[in-house]
Amino acid sequence: MAEQLQGYLQHLRFERGLSVNTLSAYRADLRRYGAWLHARGMDDLAEVHPSDVAAYAAALAQGHDGLPRLATRSVSRSVTSVRRLHRFLAEEGITAQDPAADTAPPREGLRLPKALGIDETIRLVEAIGGEEPARLRGRALLELLYASGARISEAVGADVDDLDLTEGLVRLYGKGGKERLVPVGGQAVAALDAWLVRGRPAFAARQRGTQRAGALFLNARGGRLSRQSAWKLIKEAAGLAGITAEVSPHTLRHSFATHLLQGGADVRVVQELLGHASVTTTQIYTKVSQDALLEVYATAHPRAR
Repeated sequence: MAEQLQGYLQHLRFERGLSVNTLSAYRADLRRYGAWLHARGMDDLAEVHPSDVAAYAAALAQGHDGLPRLATRSVSRSVTSVRRLHRFLAEEGITAQDPAADTAPPREGLRLPKALGIDETIRLVEAIGGEEPARLRGRALLELLYASGARISEAVGADVDDLDLTEGLVRLYGKGGKERLVPVGGQAVAALDAWLVRGRPAFAARQRGTQRAGALFLNARGGRLSRQSAWKLIKEAAGLAGITAEVSPHTLRHSFATHLLQGGADVRVVQELLGHASVTTTQIYTKVSQDALLEVYATAHPRAR
């Protein structure tokens, strides 16, 4: 079984090109599944029956058979990992059947993304000011996240060569290594230019060795800025802006999409900008915008009540 699981993970890494974080999630899900099967006396995935997969999903949801009880979203992700594993094994002829084909992951209710209002978002983005290199970096990162809707992993993974400030474009690499070009506005261009000219050289000078890293955002040692450091930076900005709501790197991505739709952008354009594979994923933001419209109508129209 260990060899079968490792073969699938290698397929995800080298053929599917999944990110390190996504691979880590798959690895955790499948190790837990493999340990559960082993405890039931199975050491070959060809021995798994549909009833075993269904029992595993139930054990995750209810928290028995030595498994912790997981939230619906986590159960859904884990079951999806198992379904994809068995489908791969069956398609490759490693197993004779796909025992997970009829086990559907549990459905969760609609989860509306959290977005800040436009004024709040601008306060957040402009909270970090000053000419110190670290502050120039913080402002540039915040401006880029809100201007492009980038995931935090895409922003810290960007290189200097991915920027075209003359045209106001940034190249981002999304899930599965998919590439997209996203426009960035004048405020972000100015902040990024200030960071590149007056901030980044101070961090780049601390790099060791003869090779110069091409990372857009550098840490204090001259290496690539980590997702964790970027998260702390955004938390700091939220505190400076006096925002009490929970703020994360994804908050700026959600705000980017919501504000575009509220401004009249087509949902398929927003889909392209966000790098969503399906427009269905993007359409959750239209629900947010509709709710805002209904609230305005209810409070402003004289015949709304």
